[in-house]
Amino acid sequence: MKIKVNIVTILLLVFSVSNAQFVKEHGQLRVLGTQLVDKNNNPVVLRGMSFGWHSMWPRFYNEKAVSWLKKDFKCNVVRAAMGIELGEKSYIKDPQFSKDKIDAVVNGAIKSDIYVIIDWHSHNINLKEATAFFAEVSKKYSKYPNVIYEIFNEPDYESWPEVKGYSEEVISVIRKNDPNNIILVGSPHWDQDVDLAAADPIRGFDNIMYTMHFYAATHGKDLRDKTDDAIKSGLPIFISESAGMEASGDGPVNIKAWQEYIDWMESRKLSWITWSVSDKDETCSILKKSAKSEGKWKDEDLKESGIKVREFLRKYNAKD
Repeated sequence: MKIKVNIVTILLLVFSVSNAQFVKEHGQLRVLGTQLVDKNNNPVVLRGMSFGWHSMWPRFYNEKAVSWLKKDFKCNVVRAAMGIELGEKSYIKDPQFSKDKIDAVVNGAIKSDIYVIIDWHSHNINLKEATAFFAEVSKKYSKYPNVIYEIFNEPDYESWPEVKGYSEEVISVIRKNDPNNIILVGSPHWDQDVDLAAADPIRGFDNIMYTMHFYAATHGKDLRDKTDDAIKSGLPIFISESAGMEASGDGPVNIKAWQEYIDWMESRKLSWITWSVSDKDETCSILKKSAKSEGKWKDEDLKESGIKVREFLRKYNAKD
């Protein structure tokens, strides 16, 4: 009797076993040269989803949603985007609610044994608030190798000297409590100007990486070339936010341009996060209003961008 075997099913089954204890397998991450490596100094690529602003879509900030992203999307990392100014439940307006939501995602990631980015999701410098927050969370989570700190989501009109000075202060606060976990630093112009950071990088700290963000229908080869030059000069890069539509978060998904970015990141072993787990009426929000808060999303709950990023994550994470 002949038995038809679906190779995708086999890959997913193999992955589900290998990914069951992802952090246990890879452990404490660090930066070696420009490459993110695991506890055995082997290159590691993190691929996953970013939650939308917690202050806009708090209903998805729960442990079950994290578990579903690992189980169904095959994420080995998630990003908790804590909205600082925008929304009635922003960190500035309701810090305790904000911290509770971030804690729910972090604890979910720890239980699911995947990595998690604590993202200070702001376009502005809020040094006093940021240092207080990162002092608290770095003390709370320093013993967990799961945690990555993203200290400034997307500087917009700040200069690199301003962003650098802010970052050095926040990094110093984190390192007093947590000497090892990865810290992600933004760059001007919505994380586009990595060349400025490459020309004048932060000194005196280990395990620092710099974020680059792209939206494939807007940002083309010029940004990849700029990022390649930064890497060649010694700057470690982490793609902490990306997607396949326009930078506005709307417009059609450009699959061809998105695939070109995926191929580029994979060839360079760059980690990448896709935006976002939310149900706003826009292309980049991967969920429809019908999606349950705790995961268990059906295909009909996913927009085109959700179907496609799930396909990407299943494919590329299955290779590791």
